[in-house]
Amino acid sequence: MTPAADFKAKLRARAPLLGVFVKTPHPGVVEALAQGGLDCICLDGEHAPFSRGELNACLLAAHAARIPAIVRLPTGAPHEVLNALDCGAAGILVPHVRSAAQAAAVAKSAYYGPGGRGFGGAMRGNPGPGIGDLIRQTADSTSVIVQIEDVDALPETDAIAAVPGIDAVFVGRIDLTVAMGETDAKAPRVMEAVADVTRRVTAAGPAVGMYMPDISETARWRGLGASLFLLGTDHGFLAASARQLRRDTGL
Repeated sequence: MTPAADFKAKLRARAPLLGVFVKTPHPGVVEALAQGGLDCICLDGEHAPFSRGELNACLLAAHAARIPAIVRLPTGAPHEVLNALDCGAAGILVPHVRSAAQAAAVAKSAYYGPGGRGFGGAMRGNPGPGIGDLIRQTADSTSVIVQIEDVDALPETDAIAAVPGIDAVFVGRIDLTVAMGETDAKAPRVMEAVADVTRRVTAAGPAVGMYMPDISETARWRGLGASLFLLGTDHGFLAASARQLRRDTGL
């Protein structure tokens, strides 16, 4: 089983999965993080300055290190989905999904079929010799994750989670906090909204993923059914280590 297929199987089984966001578009960062025993990484093409070439290089590094790499896309447009998957992403994370129709369009563009993903042979994401085998293999190894982080998406949670082909729903807690007019990600109504989405998605079938600013909350959200945690960033790790060095040296 490939790392991507193994990741999807675990995601759908709601096994606990830990990953981090990568903000630096360089394969050396991917190589270093792959040594940390993580279940996956997420290349942040939404907020970080990834070019197509840099994305391709980072996905090559992930393949060499045999760590599944999810790509958070800028918008989830079909050409973005196609590029990420052709370059070998294990899956996609699409931000700001507000409706079942939008989620269905994302899923359609990620899989082969009528009106779906365009076929590009001999790409990293299409290594096999036959079209039929590739269609089956990619269906079993492509993870499709949509992100709920807007107030108008909250009442659509059940419909979004029911869309065929959606493997997980990811709660974008910081954007949701801002969208709700709050400044504290632990504000009671933010926490209740996240809990409500978690319960509803879990009941519908897909896995629940999330970012949280306080890792001590992990057990709480695991207890509600969340299983995919993308916590921290390479930038954050560097800054935290530099601050710790300053404290430890006393200089």
